[in-house]
Amino acid sequence: MHLTKTQIKNLTYQINGAAIEVHKSLRPGLLESVYHKCLIHELNIREISFMSELIVAVNYKGLQLDAELRCDLFIENIIVVELKAVEKILPIHEA
Repeated sequence: MHLTKTQIKNLTYQINGAAIEVHKSLRPGLLESVYHKCLIHELNIREISFMSELIVAVNYKGLQLDAELRCDLFIENIIVVELKAVEKILPIHEA
């Protein structure tokens, strides 16, 4: 299924809303795994399809490596969500 820019924008809005709801309810200071489980619940409530902890292969010089790299959430087969439970986003988090 191919989504339009408007549909992607709407989906992003819904994802942000779900994340804000989790943050409002739990507040800061918990482990990332707790926020992850709660965000999964919020996405289910909103009937948004996703895969959790999707294994991502690493391509190194043409070789597919299982580096145990995981995507926190892959939403509607188009948006990657990487959760962070940190006070401040640092350059290392942008990888």
